[in-house]
Amino acid sequence: MPRSMWKGAIQFGLVTIPVKMYLATESKGVSFNMLHADCHGRIQMKTYCPTHDEIIERSDTVRGYEIAPDQYVVITDEDLGSVPLKTVRSIEIEQFVPVDEAAEATRFVKQAYYLEPEPVARKAFFLLKQVLAKQRLRAVCKIVLRDREQLAALDPFASTIMLSTLYWPDEVRPVGDLAIPADDAEVKPAELAMAEQLVGMMTGKFDPGAYRDEYREALMEIIGARAAGEAIAEPAAAPAAKLTDLVAALEASVAAAKAARQAPVPDTMAQAVASRKSRKTAPVAVPRAVPVAVPVAVPVAVPLAVPVEETAVGAGMSPARRRKSA
Repeated sequence: MPRSMWKGAIQFGLVTIPVKMYLATESKGVSFNMLHADCHGRIQMKTYCPTHDEIIERSDTVRGYEIAPDQYVVITDEDLGSVPLKTVRSIEIEQFVPVDEAAEATRFVKQAYYLEPEPVARKAFFLLKQVLAKQRLRAVCKIVLRDREQLAALDPFASTIMLSTLYWPDEVRPVGDLAIPADDAEVKPAELAMAEQLVGMMTGKFDPGAYRDEYREALMEIIGARAAGEAIAEPAAAPAAKLTDLVAALEASVAAAKAARQAPVPDTMAQAVASRKSRKTAPVAVPRAVPVAVPVAVPVAVPLAVPVEETAVGAGMSPARRRKSA
């Protein structure tokens, strides 16, 4: 059973719902230790005091806020606990907003947490969850975490309520400095129709279980090979990009998407790996969809560089026909 990282209460109006908070996510990335290159001994990070010219323990440190060069005010845990804000010990709901209206403003999420009600507050907790779900509302709230007040949102999630900490508006960088193409950029009808067809072919119900961290899996294979003293195969060099027209690239992408839909779905991870390896080694005689170097803005996000040979051939489809150039 995970340990709660925060205890407090949800507050709105005169309603108080005592809850515990747990991290909703965990990192599964591959972690490395820093080693000395000469002996492969693991290095240690020491806390050094230049005044006394000695290594000190972390327990001998305190928080300090610099008010002038080399002048600090020491802040203790008691000082932090005495901050005169309700959000130090509670999740203060500021307002309820429709989910659709709040989607854009609450898009930049920092971290997600699960809330668990205390036994005495189970009824009130699930009453709030039911109201949010039934009326499609999101609760905008504030909470103090890690010595700072954070903007957050409450949403019903599975059997609980999820709290997502958000960036404050002044922490979100504006997009005004980016070189964004104008919305009125000229798009040919054929390009728009083909792009819509491609997006339609790639549209479906999202299944999170169908996705996995392939980079982490490949990296672990390399680590295993290193540990066993095996040689590491050099990755194949990427083919040089060729220039083509936008419609041709979209046509090749649509053909690849159709082939991918008709390809059989592997039942096991081993079958998926074997299928991927066979596609990489199979001889290919189809045109490759390549990055497009055309100064045209397409108003939809479509991948214009789809490896046709990895889908069309694997599904037994015939190669996509090239467009005849003018």
